[in-house]
Amino acid sequence: HKKLSRSRTLQEGVGFCALTGGTFRPCALFKIRWEMYHLFYLFYLFILLGNEKHNIQVASQQEDSEPTLQDMAVLIEQVTGVPVSFQKLIYKGKSLKELEQPLSALGVKNGCKVMLIGKRNSPEEEAELKKLKDLEKSVEQIANKLEEINKEFTSIQKGFLAKDLQTEALKQLDKRIKGTAEQFMKILEQVDAINLPENFNDCRLKKKGLVKRVQAFLAQCDTIEGNIGQEMDKLQSKNLALAE
Repeated sequence: HKKLSRSRTLQEGVGFCALTGGTFRPCALFKIRWEMYHLFYLFYLFILLGNEKHNIQVASQQEDSEPTLQDMAVLIEQVTGVPVSFQKLIYKGKSLKELEQPLSALGVKNGCKVMLIGKRNSPEEEAELKKLKDLEKSVEQIANKLEEINKEFTSIQKGFLAKDLQTEALKQLDKRIKGTAEQFMKILEQVDAINLPENFNDCRLKKKGLVKRVQAFLAQCDTIEGNIGQEMDKLQSKNLALAE
């Protein structure tokens, strides 16, 4: 699958019409490129689960890239209710396991049939799984705030902010990073409060992964907070030296 560059679009449109005996019109260009997009970045597949047959359309979660097995597995979970961790996908007698691989690299083609073997969660486990997924979304939102704080701090370190404004900006960042850490701690407490039966394997895996992720973000908060403190100390020392 070859990604087509924008600079070749007009030439390809003319060539396409020449091959088909048509007349090239700029207004038809969008349709041509949309058909090319469908050709390269969308897969139409049939998923067989027991007596069930599901038609799915797999697209990549990354812009301008081919869908991977992970993209397909996540969509299959949404359609069938079988969690990714419990899925066994079989195509032409071969088990598909490499989630990061593009579908074409695994030999999967448009219109093909993929067999799914897996167990759906019970309604009780699905309810607990939804709680964890909602918390996971909250973690993503807080992580975005953390990234913004880090970017702003980096810009101050690089001198992109006037020196007379840096002290106040750092104080505000210090408050925000502390608040962000508190939000992560509340999420961790909520996750810890979810008690799961031993047989809720998918939920237990999700919970374990979420705890590790939040702990990693908390460590990042500590690092950024420490760096902000050091920068504030440097500015204070410089100001004292200038005052003397």
